[in-house]
Amino acid sequence: MTAANTTRLNLSAGVLSVSVAAILVGVKLWALGMTGALSVAASLADSAMDLMVSLGAMAAILYAAKPADEDHAFGHTSVEDLAALGQSLVILISACVIAVAAVQRLLSPAPAVLEAEAAGMGVMGLSIVLTLGLVLWQGHVARKTQSKVVAADRLHYLGDLLPNIGAILSLWASATFGMEAVDSVVALGASALLVVGALRIGSNAWHALMDRRADPEVIEGIAAIARTWPGVRGFHDIKTRMAGSRIFIQIHIELDGAQTLHEAHAIGAGLRRALLRAYPQADVIVHKDVAENRPAEL
Repeated sequence: MTAANTTRLNLSAGVLSVSVAAILVGVKLWALGMTGALSVAASLADSAMDLMVSLGAMAAILYAAKPADEDHAFGHTSVEDLAALGQSLVILISACVIAVAAVQRLLSPAPAVLEAEAAGMGVMGLSIVLTLGLVLWQGHVARKTQSKVVAADRLHYLGDLLPNIGAILSLWASATFGMEAVDSVVALGASALLVVGALRIGSNAWHALMDRRADPEVIEGIAAIARTWPGVRGFHDIKTRMAGSRIFIQIHIELDGAQTLHEAHAIGAGLRRALLRAYPQADVIVHKDVAENRPAEL
């Protein structure tokens, strides 16, 4: 996939994310005014955060697409990790605010009064349908482009589905049985899910910013290609790091010292092309050394 196609797919996910979040903020604000339900308020706060984060994610996608320049020789993809880290912090703060409000309502001697539950359930049902459509497209884009920003945004929206379902259940319980306390319990559950998602997103972004190596499966895949590549007698010092959706790969291959420079270059270039076919988002550097009498790295 070309860089232009990757950027176009990522932007399509970003535009759809912003559009869905804006619609949901509007309808949930109306539903909150109608029902007064804290579970709806929790969902509204989450959608408002979604809108802010999605706008930031679009900016990150555009910046990450910029080509390498003199000041950023390895490109600008690390901004994806910075955006994902910012997402996690915003989500974590919103989860804490929701949890505090839910506890305060549970401890309040005056029971909360919910109204227009049917209208609220309709709005939350619409929210679920729109969110499902969004996460399906984001999943397709994330698989194609390996964008961490899109994957993080998808994870957040995927986590929204359970709170939305919980809000419908709490409104139904209030309308059917007069159980207003269920609303606060659902809000607490929603905040817990948000915390888990925020910590997962933040952890992945932090590791990438700290130049953590790629997944062991990726490293083993690199080794498997090098191990069987014609002309490569051995290899060592496989080094990888992640920056946004890109993988940076360095590998030392051991070649016959008696062959010509042209032959050695052809072997290294062929291996590099093979690695790029296997990992299209990679940046690959192949170092060539004279083979020694020792086995290849496993």
